[in-house]
Amino acid sequence: MRTTRYILSAFVIFALIIGAFGAGFVARGLLTARYQQQPASVEQQFAIFWEAWNIAQENFVDPTALDPKAMTYGAIRGMLDSLGDIGHTRFLTPKDLAEERVSMTGKYSGIGAEIGMRDGRPIIIAPFDGSPAQQAGIQAGDYIIRVDGEDTSGLSLDEVVARIRGPEGSQVTLTIMRPGNASLLEFTIVRAVIRVAAVSWAMIPETHIAHIRISQFSATALPGLKDALTAAKNAGAQALIVDVRNNPGGLLDQAVSVASQFLASGNVVLEERRDGSRKPYPVERGGLAVDIPIAVLVNEGSASASEIFAGAIQDNGRGVIVGQPTFGTGTVLSTFNLSDGSAILLGTAQWLTPSGRSLRRQGITPDEVVALPADGTILTPAKSGTLAPDEIEKAGDTQLARAIQILAQRTATASGFTAATTVPDRQCASLSR
Repeated sequence: MRTTRYILSAFVIFALIIGAFGAGFVARGLLTARYQQQPASVEQQFAIFWEAWNIAQENFVDPTALDPKAMTYGAIRGMLDSLGDIGHTRFLTPKDLAEERVSMTGKYSGIGAEIGMRDGRPIIIAPFDGSPAQQAGIQAGDYIIRVDGEDTSGLSLDEVVARIRGPEGSQVTLTIMRPGNASLLEFTIVRAVIRVAAVSWAMIPETHIAHIRISQFSATALPGLKDALTAAKNAGAQALIVDVRNNPGGLLDQAVSVASQFLASGNVVLEERRDGSRKPYPVERGGLAVDIPIAVLVNEGSASASEIFAGAIQDNGRGVIVGQPTFGTGTVLSTFNLSDGSAILLGTAQWLTPSGRSLRRQGITPDEVVALPADGTILTPAKSGTLAPDEIEKAGDTQLARAIQILAQRTATASGFTAATTVPDRQCASLSR
């Protein structure tokens, strides 16, 4: 038996898919002789399990429904659900595991969103930029009540995901409960091949401020960010807005490396294990933007690695966090591969900010809490790079507008990367390595 460890924190990518987290896996032996031994009390409990198993085998009305593998998998799921880490700790069949290993490649087939569990219901963590889900009107915080007419209550996260998956060009209908809406909403979405650009950027016209969006912490996040920072420097940027709104997270190494581009020293995050011990992840030296003023945009769709990033910036006093409280990431998941090709994702630790604040169920509270208006919208760099600051506010992105106001007060004296002599004019670029 071997184990694998990575950060997927709270969720399963539901962009749904051919995919998951190949990069970022770190082998780590987590099973010791102590945990492999079965005390007498556990053996007694298993006797009850076998008693129930035999009763079902001998008495169930439909013998053809008695599938030992399905029954075993169901028992494992029930055991893990009893731990209370719903939506995080879970069992994966061999098929589930294969799909789990592609979602961070940045290309997959599905609706383009991330899903988690909250209060026993599947919830949209974030739709991806430009995805079918976003284009259909799906929003962060939407609860999925039905999938193609089937009620999701009582379904596990993986079961909901399985019902939403499908081939490119096929349709799925989601019935949504949106907080603040009196009636349910229904969305029919055409599945497509999704290619997610990890990083995009633009200069805000009539300013010296660059708007850098990180849509997910995939394997291309760091190289994409370095390209964006270099381009922003060449464009004369004197301040940066780093936008991780609706960023559902990703790989731990990318979160550490991305945060290190803005920090000169200190820690990015702490990992707290079950025995209370803590492992720090220090800043990697050589960041490209350790002095320039920055603001970080977050919202309820910012999760996992996004919260690690925002917490590192906040606790190190490096920049101002603007927006709404983040999702509140889950446990640190370790993958335990089982002998038949299935696996257990088990919460073995939790994330803390550098000052020791827990991210689990608490998330990051912004320094300036700014809500979007009911008719507001999140602008991506492709759009913000065409609008002056007053136009951005009129367009309804009050969070981006506030970040611009904060940084504008600092750019008069800041030199940024280098002193700028001209005001950049509506320059925009997309980086999708």
